[in-house]
Amino acid sequence: MNRRRKIFVIALVVWYASFSIATAIAPADREFWMAASILPVLLVAGLVATYRIFPLSGISYFLITLFLTLHTIGVHYTYAEVPFGSWLQQALALNRNHFDRIVHFCFGFLLTYPWEEWFRRFAHVRGWLRYYLPNITILGLSGLWEIVESWFAELMKPELGLVFLGSQGDMWDAQKDMSAALYGSLLCTVLIVLIQTRWTAPHPRVLPSDRSLEDPS
Repeated sequence: MNRRRKIFVIALVVWYASFSIATAIAPADREFWMAASILPVLLVAGLVATYRIFPLSGISYFLITLFLTLHTIGVHYTYAEVPFGSWLQQALALNRNHFDRIVHFCFGFLLTYPWEEWFRRFAHVRGWLRYYLPNITILGLSGLWEIVESWFAELMKPELGLVFLGSQGDMWDAQKDMSAALYGSLLCTVLIVLIQTRWTAPHPRVLPSDRSLEDPS
């Protein structure tokens, strides 16, 4: 294992664990915090369990941690009440707090490269599929999240369900969230293609900024 990459990944895990504990103190809605934290915890547990089998690059782990950090902020305040979103709403005269939409966009933008790397390195996907599969995976997971939200809204008490959905009165909220994730994923894919086209001649499988954190094994 690349020692530098291993230390970097451990630092990311420590950061996420510490930040999660800090934001777990007096969240805006304790039940919402608990419900919305289940999937991120499962994701981190899965990444830790598969670290030796499917080791991703340092860049991928950093992007995943950045997304989880944004999600944790939204969970602490509930997405509709995040201060930055409220400030943005007032500054731009928006009709709602759009922090949830920003995080959905970041879901696509930040997690597309980790998926592209996984399909490329471990599934040995080549050609146009290596760009198509991450996009369709992001779109599918975004849709799955909306389904899980609806299940939760139906099973739990109505007022908590509305908080969890975070639609803020928008009947097309689920579709717009999925669209935001898709737009983020497509933008990331364009950047991946541009960067890899520019730098792949001497190093065909590694982004230039990622070499020092890539596992040589």
